[in-house]
Amino acid sequence: MGLDLTLFMTDWEHLRAIPVDKRIEALDDIWSSEFDEEYRRGRSAGGWLWPADQGSAWCAEYVFFTTTGAYRPHWRAGDGWADMRLLLDASVREAMDTFLAGLIWDADPADDPALTGGGGFFPPTADPRYPCVLLVCPPEAVPGKARAWARVESRLEELREPFAAECEGWAGRPDTFEDFTALLREWGGVTTEAARRGWGLVGLP
Repeated sequence: MGLDLTLFMTDWEHLRAIPVDKRIEALDDIWSSEFDEEYRRGRSAGGWLWPADQGSAWCAEYVFFTTTGAYRPHWRAGDGWADMRLLLDASVREAMDTFLAGLIWDADPADDPALTGGGGFFPPTADPRYPCVLLVCPPEAVPGKARAWARVESRLEELREPFAAECEGWAGRPDTFEDFTALLREWGGVTTEAARRGWGLVGLP
C-alpha cells in the first residue's frame, strides 16, 4: 500500500508540556479523539482541518489536495529537486534548498531531523517502541522557509527546463512539471501559515 503522510501544524509550547514519549501518540490520536465528524468528512476535501473548538486548538492537520495522503509524491519531489538543483541559478537554488530542506529534501539524508527525533523533541526512530517521524520542522525554522518560498514562488517557471532534463519520463520522479510545482505551492502555503502562527510542523506516517 505504501506510506502515507499526516502533516500537523502544532503549537510547540503545548507539545513541550507533553512527555517526550507521549508526543507522537498525542498527535497520532488527535483526529480521532478531538476532531468531530465534520472534520473527518473534510479529510477528503483537502486543506487545513481544525477541531470544532478552534479557540482552544493547539494543532491542525493539513490534507494535501494533490497527493491523496500518500508520502510517495513528497519524496519523489525531493529526489527530483536533488537531480535538477545544480542546473539552476544560485539564487534560486539556495532559496529552494532552504525552503525544501527538512520538509521533502535533505542535502545529506543523515542530517534529516526526523531521524533523530527532531533534536530530542521526539523519541529517535531507532527506538522500536515508537513509530517513526517523517519530518520535524520546529517553529524557529519555519519563518526562514516561508521567506525562502516568497523569494522563489514567482520564479518557479525557471525550474521547467531543469525538470524536463532531469525528471521528465523518469520513474521515481514527479509525473509532470505541473504536479511538481502544485506540490511546492502547497508546501509554500503550509510554511507561510505556520510562520504566521509561530507554530512548527510534524509529519507522521
